[in-house]
Amino acid sequence: MVRMPRWLAPFTLSLMTLAAAPGARAEAPQVLTQVPGYYRQMIGAFEVTALYDGQINLDAKLLKHTSPDQVQKLLARMFRTNPTPTAVIAFLVNTGNKLVLVDTGAAKVFGPTLGQVLSNIKAAGYDPAQIDTVLITHMHGDHVGGLLTPDGQVAFPNAQVYAAKADADYWLSAENLAKAPEGMKMFFKAPQDATAPYIKAGHFKTFEGDAELQPGIKPVDEHGHTPGHTGYLFESKGQKLLVWGDVVHNAAVQFPLPKVTIEFDTDQSQALAARLKLFAWTAKDALPVAGAHLPFPGIGHVRADGKGSYSWVPVDFAPVDAKPAK
Repeated sequence: MVRMPRWLAPFTLSLMTLAAAPGARAEAPQVLTQVPGYYRQMIGAFEVTALYDGQINLDAKLLKHTSPDQVQKLLARMFRTNPTPTAVIAFLVNTGNKLVLVDTGAAKVFGPTLGQVLSNIKAAGYDPAQIDTVLITHMHGDHVGGLLTPDGQVAFPNAQVYAAKADADYWLSAENLAKAPEGMKMFFKAPQDATAPYIKAGHFKTFEGDAELQPGIKPVDEHGHTPGHTGYLFESKGQKLLVWGDVVHNAAVQFPLPKVTIEFDTDQSQALAARLKLFAWTAKDALPVAGAHLPFPGIGHVRADGKGSYSWVPVDFAPVDAKPAK
């Protein structure tokens, strides 16, 4: 063993004391900002980018077919609070031929904690003017509000906007707006304002059925949450991703208890039936899904745990694997 020479000990002690002294190290101010809100992965040859719009707090009182005690136990089990911070996420898919945005975020429809989709599109390396297709899962304000910029201009000037006919017929109806209770009118007015300039320009289209909208992109009927709630199944080189919109609002509660619905569901029984069908399908086929209100980046798998209970398995952060799928 090498021993320290006696003459070196005082110098070593002095250096250790200096290093431990207050103010001896340079201190940096806290930055207090987050990384840009996007996450990217490949599905076959399709590049998928999750875009964070922000978060809102959803009160557990909005959940139906459960009890406050049951909800609190499930939230505590996942270290969640009530109200529960809940992400709002859009998804940008570059197919190589088309740049497709699924949902648009809220812009300023629901206040200052949302509205980051446009800035995160730019942070992710794209220009909103490059987007040529916008697919709407349903016409709630946190999904269509971002069709307009905060100052009311068209956010995607070169895009064709697609929505299920059943949803457009319901939410864009002037009659339904007029008949709605005062507290519900904003739910009709937001999509009507957001889509108006696209309709005027001839850039708004509706669809029915499950025929491909573009190569590798098929709509999936999920009605219940809204009359035309729709998922979009992307497929490239044998790999698939289902972007399912609002099948789940509270992951801590609705995966273990799929029977739990939410006040926002237009048809509670149909929303429940859609969730049960989608959980069973995606778990059985190990089909990756992307959800608008799952913890960011909102991409992962549904795992069946038995007795009608499920778990959410989020994607791991990883480099983008751009190698061609075999």
